[in-house]
This record gives sequence, structure tokens and C-alpha cells, in this order.
Amino acid sequence: MLWLNGAPLSLEEVVGVAKGEIEVKLSDSARERMSDSRRVVEGIVSRGDTVYGINTGFGKLSDFTVPNDRLKQLQLNLVRSHACGVGDPLSPEETRVLMLLRANVLAAGYSGARPEVADQILALLNADVLPQIPSRGSVGASGDLAPLAHLALGLIGEGASLVKGDKKSSKQALKDAGIEPLELQAKEGLALINGTQAMGAVGLLALVRAKTGLQTATLAGAISLEALLGTPAAFDPRISQARRHEGQIRTAAMLSVLLQGSEIRESHRNGDPRVQDAYCLRCMPQVHGAVWTVLNHVLDILTAETGAATDNPLVFAETGDVVSGGNFHGAPLAYALDYAAIALTDLASICERRIDRLINPDLNEGLPPFLTHHSGESSGFMIAHVAAAALLSECKVLAHPASVDSVPTSGGKEDHVSMGMTSANKLIQIVTNLERVIAIELLAAVQAIEFRRPLKSSTGIEKAIAVVRSLVPKLEEDRSMSFEIQLVANAIRGGELLLPV
Repeated sequence: MLWLNGAPLSLEEVVGVAKGEIEVKLSDSARERMSDSRRVVEGIVSRGDTVYGINTGFGKLSDFTVPNDRLKQLQLNLVRSHACGVGDPLSPEETRVLMLLRANVLAAGYSGARPEVADQILALLNADVLPQIPSRGSVGASGDLAPLAHLALGLIGEGASLVKGDKKSSKQALKDAGIEPLELQAKEGLALINGTQAMGAVGLLALVRAKTGLQTATLAGAISLEALLGTPAAFDPRISQARRHEGQIRTAAMLSVLLQGSEIRESHRNGDPRVQDAYCLRCMPQVHGAVWTVLNHVLDILTAETGAATDNPLVFAETGDVVSGGNFHGAPLAYALDYAAIALTDLASICERRIDRLINPDLNEGLPPFLTHHSGESSGFMIAHVAAAALLSECKVLAHPASVDSVPTSGGKEDHVSMGMTSANKLIQIVTNLERVIAIELLAAVQAIEFRRPLKSSTGIEKAIAVVRSLVPKLEEDRSMSFEIQLVANAIRGGELLLPV
């Protein structure tokens, strides 16, 4: 059981909720804070004070005052009008995390919403009733308005929802789950749609996959180095300690452990005329380690945001003040997600360079051209490398930062936006491409190792080879590899190649 109180959430809690493994409830302390802030809103309404978001229009229309008898309709109109997202819906995992994050924002007690609003989100989450939330349509300020409005639609019984994999109307989904539709009160529509929870949900889950991919890429690099008769000398801990970067030190240590006890290494330790390996082999600690540092930095930013109050205006119950600001602006997340995209694209780049060395007869240390027994008659891994090059090229295009763009919206009132949701959507595609590039490297590296038989690699690498071979047989003659590449990519995503080292 996870009790929400508005504090930052751990990555383990986020992942557990994404998988549907953790029930979530509102804590008593959060319920009390929400009730306190709600009394401030109700006092404003009863006195007839004019306060943005409570009894005014929104954005460019904020100068228009709305009478008390129309406040419920104001919030309903807000949700309906802002629910105009387009494109493929968020995945069930992304949707669960978005719901978790939005409920936690409310739990912080700055939104002016009743506890019942957070309860409604969590009731749907725990019942696995997931509002269908389009992935496109947010500019990341005033937060992820369109995606969060689609969440709000599900709470009030409008729009569509996914229930244990079946799509149905939200009205029917709530009825089947025994949940009454939520009736929005003053400010509650706005309290649901201001914030960064869509980009945060997509970004967090992309980063979880990216960290798994990075570890698997390091494993693939170690297998490639073995197949290419490379040397682990560059992973000497003294080299990395002299530079002082933790990511580099960790990566070098991982590579050293992975390669320990290899017969292949011993077979060419003496008499090898090479002094140094190519950068894609020798500089794995520097490149993979830098990616590790980037991902951890970005995760720190996104996990801090899980406990952030991102509404506008914010309600400060202790003083009764309702203050307009800009916490909904997605710049902190947008910059971070773009940073991760750049690092992961470079990781895909170094993986692609190793694939080329494995198949290229001018570079691959006596391995057969394109790793096939019948070169000329067969093309072997020739086009698998082409696929990796295509995936890398797409990553390079997607790595252009979305956060440097801004399109003024809302009649110029919202004149600088973050494009953070675009950053998140781009990142998830880069991660997907990266998993496939790593899969191609693994398949090529394992194939290449088998041309070094009867020599064996280290215990860890032989275990990894066994996992790959349990999924895909050796390429004895040409066949379509599309399904096999995706099969290994799925195994990478699922952490099946995260071996203890």
C-alpha cells in the first residue's frame, strides 16, 4: 500500500504503480491539508471575491468574471474545452503513473480541491479504470492541459476509458466499477489540468527503460570487444579514478568484471601487435559512463517533480492567500528530457560503430564478412547493420531539443511555453530505437563470438550468450531477422539480460 502525502515518490513506487502492483490511498495528513485549502476556496466563493481560476475565465479570458451560480459549469466547460488531445493514447503504464502523479499534486494541499477529487483518481487507478489520454496536444505550459483534461473527463464519466484492456465509454466504465461520476466544484477542473504530470509520467518510464538499456549496451559492448579480440587494459581502474567521474569508474569496473577469466582474451594476450583498440571499444567507460551520469541527473529532476505543486493559482491555507504564478511551466523537465535524448542518441551511435566493426571485413579481426559462413552467396548481418544505421539516424533527428522552441498560445497570454511533452514523446521513441540497436549489436556480437569457438569467453558473457541463444538461434543461412531483433529488444526492455556482475 502506498499512502500519498504530496512528498516526492521513489522510482520503485512509480514503477510499482505503473505495473499495477501497488494499491494507492490518500493519507490522513493529505486529506487534512486538502480540506484546509478547500475552505479557503469556499470562503472566496461565499464572499464573492474575484480570484483567478475560481470565478474567472482562463488564459486570455481571465478578465471575465463568472457568477457563483455558473461556477460548476465553468469547471465543466474548462475540462471539456481543453480535452482536445490527439494521436495515439498513452500506454496503460504511462496512464497509471500520470494518475498517481496528479493525485500526489492534489495531496500536497495547494490546489484548493476537495479530498474527494484525489479519492476519485485513486479509485479509478486501483480499479484499473484508465481514461484514454492522447499523447499529443500539450505545449507544456500552462502544464499538460490537454492530456490532463482527458484524465479529468474520465473522472466525471465522459470520454473513453480502458478497463483491463477493454475500451469502453467512461460512463460505462465507472458504472461497471461501482464508482459515481465526480461533480466538479469551484476551481477543481483547473486543479486537475494545471501541471507537468503527462511529460513527467512519460519521461520517468522512458528513463527507467533507458537505464536498463544502458546496462545492456555495456554488456553488448563487452561481448563485441571479446569477439573483436580487444583488450580490457583500457578499463584499468587507475585510468578512471584519475578522471574522477563516477559513471566512468562504475562502467570500467562493470566491464572488467564481465571480462574476467576469458579464454578468448588469454588466446591473444601475447603477440598482439595492436597497442590500442578503436574508440568504440576503448572509450566505453568514458561514453557509457557519461550516459549513466546524465540519466541519474535527469532522474533526480523528474523524481523531485513527483512531489511538486504545479497548480496555478496556489492556495496557501495557513494565510488564506491564493497566489498566481507559473509552477505549471515544464522548462525544468523539458531541458532534462532533451539532455537525456542527446546522451542516449550518442549511446546508440557508439553501439552502431561496434556493429560496423563486427561485420566489416576490413575491421573485424579475421571474422568472416558480415558474419556469415557463405559470404557472397549470403548477406548475413549486412542489412541488420543498415537497420541500426537507420534507427540511429532517426535518433539524431529526434535529439534536436524541443525545449528551444516556443509557440505563443492563448491569444498571446501564454507567450512562452516549454514543449516538454514533445521532449518526453521524442525521448520514448529514442529509447525504443536504442533498444533495437542494442539488440542488433547483441545478435551480431554473439554470432561473432561463435566464430571464435572452441574458445570461451568469461562466465558472465557466456551466460549472456546463452540468454540470447535461448531467444534466437545462430544464423546459419540467411533468413528474415526482423522478428528476432524485436524479440531481443523486448528482452532488453524486460531486463532479461541484466546479469549480476
